[in-house]
Amino acid sequence: MRAALFAAILTLAGISAAAQQLDPRRDSLIARAKSLELNTPYLPPPGDALEHHAAGFVQVMCSAVFITGLDPDFAAENVGYFTAPYKQRAKLGKPIIDRAGKAVHVTLPNGGRRTARFLGDQGCVTLPTGQTSFSFKPVPVASVLPDPATQAWPMGDVLPRDPLPSELDTAAIRAAVDTAFQPAAGMTAAFVVTWKGRIIGERYGEGITSHTPLESWSMGKSLTATLLGILIRQGVYDLEQPAPIPEWQGRNDPRAKIRIADLMNMSSGLRIRAPQDPDYDPSGPYPDHLYLYTGGVNSFHYAATRPLQWPPGTIGRYHNTDPVLVNYLVRLGVEKRGEEYLSFPRRKLFDKIGIRSMVMETDPYGNFLTQGYELASARDWARLGNLYLQDGVWQGERILPEGFAEFVSTVAPAWAADHRPIYGGFFWINGDSLFPVPRSAYYMAGAGGQYTLIIPSHDLVVVRLGHYKGEAVGTESLMNALAFLMRAVPTSR
Repeated sequence: MRAALFAAILTLAGISAAAQQLDPRRDSLIARAKSLELNTPYLPPPGDALEHHAAGFVQVMCSAVFITGLDPDFAAENVGYFTAPYKQRAKLGKPIIDRAGKAVHVTLPNGGRRTARFLGDQGCVTLPTGQTSFSFKPVPVASVLPDPATQAWPMGDVLPRDPLPSELDTAAIRAAVDTAFQPAAGMTAAFVVTWKGRIIGERYGEGITSHTPLESWSMGKSLTATLLGILIRQGVYDLEQPAPIPEWQGRNDPRAKIRIADLMNMSSGLRIRAPQDPDYDPSGPYPDHLYLYTGGVNSFHYAATRPLQWPPGTIGRYHNTDPVLVNYLVRLGVEKRGEEYLSFPRRKLFDKIGIRSMVMETDPYGNFLTQGYELASARDWARLGNLYLQDGVWQGERILPEGFAEFVSTVAPAWAADHRPIYGGFFWINGDSLFPVPRSAYYMAGAGGQYTLIIPSHDLVVVRLGHYKGEAVGTESLMNALAFLMRAVPTSR
């Protein structure tokens, strides 16, 4: 039972095909999907798989070195296996770090080279094969927030000096923090716990601080949901409307029936291959799910030109097409109003809730790839988690629509139809009790053991970030730490 449970947790955040084989629902998932499948073709992504792995490697290395500040040798060994599998790295040349040019280069066995460049506020971006420039102009994105050392938490970093409330078990909280970092093989980099918005437990690994942006991977899907939620609040979109993707507006295009809610629920029905698919064959062609990171193409257009595999809203699958297309909607909505797209998250979200460290990376066309290419500190993820804990309201200002937090934390209908009460609106749900917290908890999850849990019943937000190599051990340490927190904090609602 524990082996299957643990495999399922890893599957949520990573790409373990072996874990999929352990899922007792696998056969029924495949059978139901087959019964609804449409007769449409599948065209695999173009290009060579190792070339794509190399693109993922230079991107990971560039972000680790120029954003997080890690030692290159440490980064090459320990971070970012999602788009650059550890075994594939051995087939590539040692990454060349060009600090003066703020770039990373990796050479392939055929002599070809992939390059990622640090572009400031847009983070690191990988150049398409054979190109030396990008198809967009980087934009400086300045924060209007003052020095965090001058502001009280949560807008700043000044913490209260008074003791924790007596109803909290401080010994159990300390045990939870200790447990999150044990054993060392878990490679936990940051752990932050807030209760009713107040930080009650916090620790960082060697070389990491409360301001260090760390690899976060698919936690960015929840950030994508938040940006769309802001536009819904502003009246730009409605969850129930058909998604106004330009590529779907041709006559009798069946994709025009895909609602925005279907995209948010990971149930668009678009045909791609993803390592999380129950019928995924790792010997097959390079998966589109990863190509949307590593292809060096206009990711919005690529996702929008995939055909339907199932009727919209009928089958739930963890596919990157859906968050990529929601990011497409964000760009369309912002630019339609004549606003600058790359600064939109800073203006309308980050500066409003005290987030300073978040770096959102793009494809070579300047499209946000926050289905997984973003980095932020643990405190900043805790701020975002608390925005949801507070039903989208921050210090009296409503940022997300009323009921939006309920939508993202409610099981998606297509996933419920498969008896998998684990996915909502770009948030995972603890409906299978994968974590030792109430089933009402929901969370952001990213490959390599990145988590932000929102536990409304206990007014808790728990953030755990770690270096990718420690994913399995680190996730188990988090589970044990959560058990301590359930004893430390009283039920409040």
